[in-house]
Amino acid sequence: MIVSLQELLEILEKERSNGKKVIFTNGCFDLLHAGHVDYLEKAKTLGDILIVAINSDSSVKRIKGNKRPIISQEQRAKLVDSLKFVDFVILFEEDTPEKLIKAIKPDILVKGGDWKIEKIVGREFVESYGGKVVTISFKYSISTTKIVERIISLYCE
Repeated sequence: MIVSLQELLEILEKERSNGKKVIFTNGCFDLLHAGHVDYLEKAKTLGDILIVAINSDSSVKRIKGNKRPIISQEQRAKLVDSLKFVDFVILFEEDTPEKLIKAIKPDILVKGGDWKIEKIVGREFVESYGGKVVTISFKYSISTTKIVERIISLYCE
């Protein structure tokens, strides 16, 4: 379900009262691929409710450059939301999800294995109240950048 922060906080209050563990991750998810799917599926096994925060179009542009995103935020959110192991999708405008992490207070904060634990945004905050920060190793050596480079090499030479 694609939700606003207010909707999500109301839902989480009820779910937490039932003992549910909340997992949070974030990313651009531009050109959804098998690496994304495997990562999110593994993230879901760490708790009960998987929240995926997706960078808005303007945020992706600031982080990745003016040629990105390739897919609009509405379409990226729809694609991620369609995955059976994703419970909630939320868009964010900032360059990092720090504000969301502080509002949501996840039990488990997850990032890909390419992130060093000490560099993960929100790590100190999550650990301050006893939450866990986990990195998940990648099964596939794929990224949106690699896909774009492959397409360019096939069709633009």
